[in-house]
Amino acid sequence: MTTMDKIGRVGFWWCVSGVAASFLHLLNLSSFLVTFTSLALLSCTVCFLLASLTVETVGKTVLITGCDSGFGYALALHLDALGMGVVACCLDAEGDGGQQLREKGSSRLHVLQLDITSGSQLTQALDKVKEILGPHGVLWGLVNNAGINPYGAVEWVTMDTYRKVCDVNLFGSINVTKVFLPLIRKAKGRVVTMGSVRGRIASPLGSVYEVTKFALEAFNDCLRMEMKPFGVKVAMIEPGNFTAGTKIFTEAIVQRYGEQMWEAMDDEVKETYGKHFYDNNLLRQTKISKSGNPDVSQVLVVLTEALTHVYPQARYNPMDFKLYFIMFVATHFPEWIADFVFDQLVVKQTW
Repeated sequence: MTTMDKIGRVGFWWCVSGVAASFLHLLNLSSFLVTFTSLALLSCTVCFLLASLTVETVGKTVLITGCDSGFGYALALHLDALGMGVVACCLDAEGDGGQQLREKGSSRLHVLQLDITSGSQLTQALDKVKEILGPHGVLWGLVNNAGINPYGAVEWVTMDTYRKVCDVNLFGSINVTKVFLPLIRKAKGRVVTMGSVRGRIASPLGSVYEVTKFALEAFNDCLRMEMKPFGVKVAMIEPGNFTAGTKIFTEAIVQRYGEQMWEAMDDEVKETYGKHFYDNNLLRQTKISKSGNPDVSQVLVVLTEALTHVYPQARYNPMDFKLYFIMFVATHFPEWIADFVFDQLVVKQTW
């Protein structure tokens, strides 16, 4: 499946080919068209050849957090179907998601209870994983997927909410990584973290979620460099809008957080923003909760590539062109240009 990160990599090497061909042409050493075509075709061939190299998956096990629903649930069944061992960690192992995984999965799929903010549950999960692996199995992959997605303007969100979201999305993922990293390091395996396009671009009413995703980007980059000497590959997945395909941001969540925020807000802030403005923003968040791509297969493809390719990428971008363009501008252009593009392509269409 062609994703925006693949198109971006090919585009980069085409640009390099163009620069090299222009330089050689200026020196009268070769024809621009011949050189550019040759280098572009060569670079594409190398890219696709490297992407076709995969590791042997037999006997390898992957641990995934946040498997109650969404990406984690789908990935657990997908990897199980590929023949890999799967440890699917659920916030509620006896809930609907956990029960369905047991019913649909093979004997290779194990469902574990894990609240990633609980030190005692992490210790129990580590012991259980070692038991599942036995003397010859290896924990090849860790997928940090668990997360929550509240919303709200900075002045609306309480510090308790900021701390709670950080405990789950950031510190929970860091803690899980630290607990299972010795097993991953021993296997020279993979650490894959579920980030977001919102870890690359900021948005109004998004700070409580986005500060954790921006922080995970830095954590993952540091870990990637630190693990190189040990042969461990580290990757970040940055999905676009798949809200309709997951349960991380539903209409019920919008209403619950909306009511809690308004109740906790002090009178001065309520008066400043006004109930009409507040309610309108809740309606817009409800609209967002029903948006996005309901088909998560694009995300499953890049997650699988990050776990099984011999040369995985540091970042994968399963998203549509519009979000990829906004992210590219936000990364490489001055803020005033990035803000203008965001306003035109997102704010005016959503707000």
